[in-house]
Amino acid sequence: MNFERGTLNTRNAKPLVYLFLGAAGSGRREVVADLIDGGLAGEARPAVLLAADEPASELDRKLPGLARWTWTGEAIDAVPPPNATHWFFVTQGRGNPVEQIGAFKPWLQAQGGELARVISVVNCQLAEKNPPLRVWYEACIHFSDIVLLNRREGVANKWLGDFLAYFQDQFYPCLFEQVKGGRVKNPALVLEPQARRLSHWFDEEQDWIFTNADGEEVDEDEVTGDDDEIEATPAEDLYLARDAAGRRTKRIPDIAKFLG
Repeated sequence: MNFERGTLNTRNAKPLVYLFLGAAGSGRREVVADLIDGGLAGEARPAVLLAADEPASELDRKLPGLARWTWTGEAIDAVPPPNATHWFFVTQGRGNPVEQIGAFKPWLQAQGGELARVISVVNCQLAEKNPPLRVWYEACIHFSDIVLLNRREGVANKWLGDFLAYFQDQFYPCLFEQVKGGRVKNPALVLEPQARRLSHWFDEEQDWIFTNADGEEVDEDEVTGDDDEIEATPAEDLYLARDAAGRRTKRIPDIAKFLG
């Protein structure tokens, strides 16, 4: 499907919401400004929600409807500007993206927005320098529809090829696009509200796991109304699942330790 800059259809009953994941210093504000400038039609009324602890930048002047949101570690406190048709929500770049994603869903439901896409911005220089961060980025990409490869200056082609091959070999459905000079090749394509994420966390329909009396998992197609001993439990996203002690069963590195 071909899109031109500024041609994305903006007619929607609910505000379309774009969630941006990534580390501090990865150029997310620059990318957001480019996507708004080149990806939305003239009648759109965009608003950018930026974490309160993100330092001020000259780029903020390019972010329309800029508002700050706060994060308690458990809940998101954010009020989008009224009458905005598109919300661009930029996560806290030094915090745990999984915890923020877990709180973002109920916030989005309470605000009445419609998730258009989850977009991860990868700082390729940072990831190449710190191999353990691939696990951190893998968590972000698990929830993402689009992955934007930024900060590629000086990055070895072999590293970039290996990074992409890792996700392609596992058949991740999300799209990978390169950023050059803070700009993407086709902003409207990036903003097209089409889900391509591996995670089902944001899906409207709940997935269920069925187990028999022995605790063995049973295929949903084999369950009938006469199966009194079949137990159904909501399926948990592998990154959001917790153990008996309440800790996330799948851990990721603390990004703040790699940012200085």
